[in-house]
Amino acid sequence: MAKKKATETASEILAPFLEKEGYELYHTEFIKEGGDWFLRVYIDKAQDRVSDTADGEDSAGGPYISTEDCEKVSRYLSDKLDETDPITQNYYLEVSSPGMDRPLIEAWHYTRAIGKVVDVKLYKAVDGTKNITGTLKAADDDTVEIVTDEGKEYKLDMTEIAKAKLAVIL
Repeated sequence: MAKKKATETASEILAPFLEKEGYELYHTEFIKEGGDWFLRVYIDKAQDRVSDTADGEDSAGGPYISTEDCEKVSRYLSDKLDETDPITQNYYLEVSSPGMDRPLIEAWHYTRAIGKVVDVKLYKAVDGTKNITGTLKAADDDTVEIVTDEGKEYKLDMTEIAKAKLAVIL
């Protein structure tokens, strides 16, 4: 099965379940590592269920994805995939949170990260650097704007970005 078809199938199967359970699909990938295929599903709490309470908890009991959340989604998806058997080759199913240093892949990932510190790696150097860390000031489908702690501003096309993620600030 083609990579895109596997991820689309998983997304379609999961959509109603995730909505009902208060999760959202962050990203899916179907990749080959070594001789093995992996269907990786990254889930997050649905943003409409997350509140800014003083204790940081949302309506489902916490702002973060727990191992129990991953297990619940994994069991559901595994059962549905076993029923329909849409993926012909053997694969491992992994369900997890995108993590604190979550990758920014889709345009909506960037939009949601506005105001947060990000680490960006570029394909080609801009102003002598391929690595930029700064606060994400703006984002749309085509560009992102980042301001470093030193006040340097970068306006980058999405096509220039090799990899981006939220920075973990300790």
